[in-house]
Amino acid sequence: MRAMLPSRADLGARISELLRKHRADLRTRTYGNADLNPPAGPYEVVPVTTTDGAHLRVHAYGPADAETIVLVHGWTCALEYWNPQINAFAGDYRVIAYDVRGHGESDEGTAPLTTDQLADDLDAVLEATLRPGRRAVLVGHSLGGMTIQGWAGRYPERVQQRAVAVLLSNTAASDLINHTTVVPFCNRGGLLKLPFAVGLLGLSLPVLFPPIAPVSWLFRRQIMSLDSVGDIAEFGQNIVRSCPAKVRGRFGELLSHLDVGRGAVNLTVPTSIIAGSDDDMTPVVHADLIAEMLTEAGTLDGYRILPTGHLGNLEAYREFNGELARVAKSAFGIPAQVVGA
Repeated sequence: MRAMLPSRADLGARISELLRKHRADLRTRTYGNADLNPPAGPYEVVPVTTTDGAHLRVHAYGPADAETIVLVHGWTCALEYWNPQINAFAGDYRVIAYDVRGHGESDEGTAPLTTDQLADDLDAVLEATLRPGRRAVLVGHSLGGMTIQGWAGRYPERVQQRAVAVLLSNTAASDLINHTTVVPFCNRGGLLKLPFAVGLLGLSLPVLFPPIAPVSWLFRRQIMSLDSVGDIAEFGQNIVRSCPAKVRGRFGELLSHLDVGRGAVNLTVPTSIIAGSDDDMTPVVHADLIAEMLTEAGTLDGYRILPTGHLGNLEAYREFNGELARVAKSAFGIPAQVVGA
C-alpha cells in the first residue's frame, strides 16, 4: 500500500520546526572564546505579555536581590547577543535580557510595528522585572538604543522611576538612510547621496546571510569591521542569521522611517554613549546628535568612540564592559569584579 504523502500544511509545519531548531542552534553554539558562550549559571524565565497579547522571552541572570541591568538588543539579534555582557556582569548584578518581538523566541504580535509599540514592550519588561522602588541601568544597542529613546519620549514620567542610568551604543534617533555609509561612495564626505527609495529597498529586503566566505567577508566589511575575525566574527554572523528573513525585512522598513524625535532629552538620568569609528550602519554623526541633546538636558555622562563597526559591544566587548562597569558602579556604588573587562 503506497504511503500517503504529507499534506501541504504538514510539510509547512515540519519545515517551520526545522528552521526554528536551526535558528535556536545558531543562537546557542559554543566557541573557543568562552566569553561568547551561553551563560553557565541558572536563569529565571520571566513571563511578559505585551499590550497586544504577544509573549516575550525574558531571562533574568544573577542574584535575584542584586541591582539590575536591563539589556535591549538591536535589529536582527536576540538576547544571546548579550552573552559577553551577561557572562561578565551576572555574578554581581541581576541582568535582564529579552528578545525584541519577532526576534529569538518572542512572538511577532498583531499590533502595527512602531517605535511606540517597542517602547510599550520595554515598559512591560521593566514592569515585570523591577521590584517596587528599584531602578535599573538601561543598556540599548542599535534598535535597542532607539527603543530606549522612544520609551523616554513616550513615558517621560517613568524615566526617573525606572532608570538610574542609561548606556546607548551604536544607535541613532532618526535619518538612518540619510547618514548610512553601508553603500559604497554614498553619504561620505559630500559624495553621492543615497536615494531614500534605494535605502528603503536595501533595509526591507528579506536578506539571507549564507555562511560562505564572500558573504562572511562582506558582513565583516559592512556590518562589523575587517578587524573582527575568528570567534567574534562567527558569533556576530550566527546571531544575525538566527533572525527570520521576514522579520529582518519588516523591521528594516521600520528603521527606514525611524524617528524617535528628541526622546533623548527626556533621559533625565546620567546617560552615556558609545559609538564605533568604523560603524557604517549608524555612523558617529548620530552619536554626536544624541550627545547634543543630552548636553542640552544636562545628563551626558560619557561619550566614547571605540575602533569597531556596528556591533560594538561584541567587537570590543572588553572595552564595552569596562564602560558599562563604570556606569553601573557610578549608579549603584558597587565595585563589581567584572569578568572580561
